[in-house]
Amino acid sequence: MSEKSFIPVRIAVMTVSDTRTRDDDRSGDTLVGRIEAAGHVLADRTIVKDEREVIAAKLRDWCANPDIDVVLSTGGTGLTGRDVTVEAHRDVYEKEIDAFGTVFTIVSMQKIGTSAVQSRATGGVANGTYLFALPGSTGACKDAWDEILVHQFDYRHAPCNFVEIFPRLDEHQRRK
Repeated sequence: MSEKSFIPVRIAVMTVSDTRTRDDDRSGDTLVGRIEAAGHVLADRTIVKDEREVIAAKLRDWCANPDIDVVLSTGGTGLTGRDVTVEAHRDVYEKEIDAFGTVFTIVSMQKIGTSAVQSRATGGVANGTYLFALPGSTGACKDAWDEILVHQFDYRHAPCNFVEIFPRLDEHQRRK
């Protein structure tokens, strides 16, 4: 049996914030550093305001781009009035990856205890693109990447991973 080879994934990073700039976007920097260290490609990066329609429009734009396989957003997953990233993601999803939020909560519980209940991290698929909404803290971004996403975006990870089903994510759109 031959060993699988690594396949780099093209990942875009969106920071959702009314106040962050590229100079102080520590969570975005954390994700970019981990993406590149794992051997993946940073396909694009942006900072958008906490506005549901703006977030959803950028997600749709990136999902329509054949050079982007995955979108990771950071910020806006909490409970305050300005936290609308989860709603924007769900406006775009064709299918939600329900277990992502559950597994993220389990990982978070080990680090921050019951405060993990305040996160609404979510994942889904749209137009053959994976989308994940992560909290805005650097710790949460590290946890999501190090404990979940780095493995699921590694084609060599067994027994299964997100990369191996890329070709089938949009199969319903190819039917005749």
